[in-house]
Amino acid sequence: MEGLMKHKNPQSLLLWMTFIMSLVFAVWQVLLNNFVIEKAQFTGVEIGILQSLREVPGFLAFTAIFVLLLIREQTFALVSLAVLSIGVAVTGFFPQVLGLYITTVLMSVGFHYFETINQSLTLQWVDKKDTAGFLGKALAWRSAAALSGYASIWLVMSWLELDYVYMYALIGCLGLLMVLIITLYFPKFEVGEVQHKKIILRKRYWLYYLLTFFAGARRQIFMVFAGFMMVEKFGYTVSEITSLFLINYVVNLLFAPAIGRFIGRIGERRALTIEYLGLIIIFVSYAWVQQPEIAAALYVIDHLLFAMAIAIKTYFQKIADGKDIASTMSVSFTINHIAAVVIPVLLGLLWLYSPQAVFYIGAGFAVCSLVLARNIPNAPSQGNEVNWSWSRKNVQQSSSNNLE
Repeated sequence: MEGLMKHKNPQSLLLWMTFIMSLVFAVWQVLLNNFVIEKAQFTGVEIGILQSLREVPGFLAFTAIFVLLLIREQTFALVSLAVLSIGVAVTGFFPQVLGLYITTVLMSVGFHYFETINQSLTLQWVDKKDTAGFLGKALAWRSAAALSGYASIWLVMSWLELDYVYMYALIGCLGLLMVLIITLYFPKFEVGEVQHKKIILRKRYWLYYLLTFFAGARRQIFMVFAGFMMVEKFGYTVSEITSLFLINYVVNLLFAPAIGRFIGRIGERRALTIEYLGLIIIFVSYAWVQQPEIAAALYVIDHLLFAMAIAIKTYFQKIADGKDIASTMSVSFTINHIAAVVIPVLLGLLWLYSPQAVFYIGAGFAVCSLVLARNIPNAPSQGNEVNWSWSRKNVQQSSSNNLE
């Protein structure tokens, strides 16, 4: 990592921003379930509401395109990182239901705006032939950052025996300091093509939109209810949950770059097919698992399979008009979060009656994604976006259609 700081290039900036985001967010995420249960006595209903509120800024991510009328994408990304850090820093000071809802929304505004702009800048700054490999490397950096965060949890909460409030404050302030350093260190970089500054929906991107929608719905079940199950059903402590996350990120650190290169070799269609077949098996297994060790193994495999979702981004990059990237990333984040805003609340209520049903629904989402993935061509490109549609003629004409 030190070597990258010697090169003031856009790829290095992307990796360092990713590192900061993952460091701060990983600490917030790994402590969340224990924090809300121990300090605010959350049940499945409250955690569902909190997670739905967390996704509201993601649902509103399309508004990023309007912010870009005022500031550059690079500046926007750095400001978003600062907001994320502030939101995490103040979390521990408000261990009540309403306070947790408010600090979660603040943190989430920074997180989702950053993720939107970071994806846009990545697809603009990285060459198509290198994108899958670079995204794999970025996942490894995320993992390294998360591991650093978990080490800080052990130092602050286990060794120093300090409370949640100190952990959240320290990691949030550290994130702010790192944002300031990279803001001063890196110059302003130019994007390849001038981006559209309006909301754009194109018919020929329909498959990308649907893949993004189901990815968002499916991921909510993993992020909200798989982790909650570990604490509620199996009684995992903070140290045990941290250890589980630690294993997740060690696996990603070791294998994510190889997964990126693997996707580059086999193509998006095959990569997503592997992911969705695996997720169907994982979600059905979640519904029946009774042993905490098996549940933990499923959780690690589940997390690793999500690395294959790199293929959705590289698929879009191959079929996209270069000027559409910033706008489409904003719109796609909103599409990704349509289900994410609703699912945690509804499934949080369902969880009270049948946790198994929640995971069966996740398997259903994975089946839908699998069907869609089989429609990706072996060599996607502009004009060759899908294998089949309601009318091949409409597919061919859709390249020029723009619904605004």
